[in-house]
Amino acid sequence: MMLAEALTLGAVVCLLLLSAFFSGSETALTAANPGRVHSLAARGDKRAKRVEKLQSDKDRLIGGVLLGNNLVNILASALATSALISLFGETGVVYATLVMTMLVLIFSEVMPKTYAIHHAEKMALVVSGPIQVVIGVFAPIVTAVRAIVRGVFRILKVEIGSGADAAEREEALRGAIELHGGGEEARDERDMLRSILDLDDVAVSEIMTHRRDVEMLDVAAPSGEVVAQAQASNFTRLPLFRGEADDIVGVLHVKALFRAVRDCGDDMATLNVAGLAADPWFIPDTTTLLDQLKAFRARREHFALVVDEYGAWQGVVTLEDILEEIVGEIDDEHDTPVRGVAPQPDGAFLIDGPVTIRDLNRRFDWALPDDEASTIAGLVLHEARRIPDVGQEFVFHGFQFRVLRKQRNQMTLLRVVPPPADAA
Repeated sequence: MMLAEALTLGAVVCLLLLSAFFSGSETALTAANPGRVHSLAARGDKRAKRVEKLQSDKDRLIGGVLLGNNLVNILASALATSALISLFGETGVVYATLVMTMLVLIFSEVMPKTYAIHHAEKMALVVSGPIQVVIGVFAPIVTAVRAIVRGVFRILKVEIGSGADAAEREEALRGAIELHGGGEEARDERDMLRSILDLDDVAVSEIMTHRRDVEMLDVAAPSGEVVAQAQASNFTRLPLFRGEADDIVGVLHVKALFRAVRDCGDDMATLNVAGLAADPWFIPDTTTLLDQLKAFRARREHFALVVDEYGAWQGVVTLEDILEEIVGEIDDEHDTPVRGVAPQPDGAFLIDGPVTIRDLNRRFDWALPDDEASTIAGLVLHEARRIPDVGQEFVFHGFQFRVLRKQRNQMTLLRVVPPPADAA
């Protein structure tokens, strides 16, 4: 009689091990990072390919694993109850309930799942083969269970989606980026990844160089004057206008101009500046940075002119402007080190009005909203609901703003005091 109970308890131990296997496998296969698994599969790892296949149909995966887990748990409980009743009589039911609850909880649930959470990809690769066999064996039962579950959901009018939509997937990706480890060392990487996702939400009008700051050449001016202006400029592409600044007739590349100057020698009168210019490329100011980046690649151009809904010229945008939105400012030997922001010893900042909110948020890790305004001056104007006077102070979003200088109705210099770190 004792031998029978011993064999029964041995079977219970084996069933608990099987339960631990199913519990750990469920956690590992559902928690394994799809990106890492896909990377391994792309390198030819057959186990990773099995994991990808299992993850692609999670209903089937969970159904098969839970079916196996419940079978072994119920069978183990039944055998343990039978053995303990033989040993202790009717009180064996109470002992079996308490003992099996503790054993299943500790050794078949918490322990394997804890290990699987911390070694998800490694364990998923190991268990993918056996779990694939188990799911194949239980396939008819799992299919029937899925049909029943979906039928109940239909009766209850509960929709079961086929997967996350684009917005949800992007939100999940943003969350993964925010969780990217590395502290300050990984800040640049996080900023660039966030900026890439923002390209489709930012219009070229928010990053363009405004027309008032664009260097231009008058095609009607003497050739010598045009060449002198081009030599004095720090830019390689300059818009050409005729008569009025709105009448842009082309975009001149200074390399083409200098080659033409070399070819014509001393006879500058023969230099045809208009003939050297490329046709201007006009784009709407509502074009997103992602669309414009694709357009730059498709046309193999680096320079576009931005117009508003009425066709009026607003400014220029370049390939470098878009790349700087991703990687930050790209300074060359002609760029000035100060971009309109001057930190002060007391923690305040003197900021030019045209400096964009996006640049400030990225540079100082602020969280100023840029939905209604793209520049710091525009934000103050929007929040104040009026044109402030010099010396006026405001507090918006925890930041203190003071207008230091104005030119007509445009705020050209502000003093900004960010909130303390603990308040932020």
